[in-house]
Amino acid sequence: MRLVFFGSGAFGVPTLERLAGSCDLAAVVTQPDRRSGRGKRLTPTPIGVRADALDLPTIKADSVNAPDVRDQIRALDADAWVVIAFGQKLGRSLLEGVFAVNLHASLLPRWRGAAPIQHAILAGDEVTGNSVIALADRMDAGEVYAQSRHPIEPEWTAGELHDMLAGDGPDLVEGVLDAFRVGRLEPRSQDESLVTAASRLAKSDAWVDFTESAREAQRRIHGLTPWPGVAVFLGSLRLGLCRVEVVDDISESPEEACGRIDADGVVVCRVGKLRLLEVQPAGKRLMAFADFARGRPIRDGDKLRSSES
Repeated sequence: MRLVFFGSGAFGVPTLERLAGSCDLAAVVTQPDRRSGRGKRLTPTPIGVRADALDLPTIKADSVNAPDVRDQIRALDADAWVVIAFGQKLGRSLLEGVFAVNLHASLLPRWRGAAPIQHAILAGDEVTGNSVIALADRMDAGEVYAQSRHPIEPEWTAGELHDMLAGDGPDLVEGVLDAFRVGRLEPRSQDESLVTAASRLAKSDAWVDFTESAREAQRRIHGLTPWPGVAVFLGSLRLGLCRVEVVDDISESPEEACGRIDADGVVVCRVGKLRLLEVQPAGKRLMAFADFARGRPIRDGDKLRSSES
């Protein structure tokens, strides 16, 4: 089968690698190189890096809907297009008459939008998965061709859930392409009454509130790791919280005690307590809390605060 692959983010890398070995990839379409890092060097997308390593023909486009780019892609005369974390909407004139599918990291119609993995953890979902859908005018609203289901473990961060779902993608996408090839696709419409929105996250979301329950605090910390992260202040030190465990989800504490931390890294919440397992002090590497505490011992009365004040 002759394919065009559209992708930019790391989520699509495992599927690109699989399709490169099993299909004729006419081209990989990705976002242009962007300046990033302290040196502001031009950096290709994760898909661009992998496509180059696989020696695949690549199109880097600021807009895939520009007439010249559109015509170049359509002239490839592929049997199907696969779109994963691409970052641009494919317009009607580009898609006309093309079988195109998208891999999305949620059980649609739940969590349509830019950050489905993070929102699944933030909401306390116990199960998530991938969906392969048809492209549609509205974001993530196309007919569903296939889905997979996986439990969300409480100790998983969004980064770990991302990697698990990325690794789940190749089998699901290949199954849909095989069904299309032999004429056995069975699409189903999404139930619009069950739609939830996974809005894009920002650096301003990097907070946690210990006046909530320990379970809610854990979901927020894990759901926002590695990005945008969750940071608090211990004295004047900005401390990233990267992994925690709930050690008590029953006891209640007065609001003035919330955020208090002991030498073992146990933090008081309004309902329950959690223990810090991995932290990242500003400007330093990720480390176990025990290693951090050896360099900055916890004193009686220390509290984690959302701001320096």
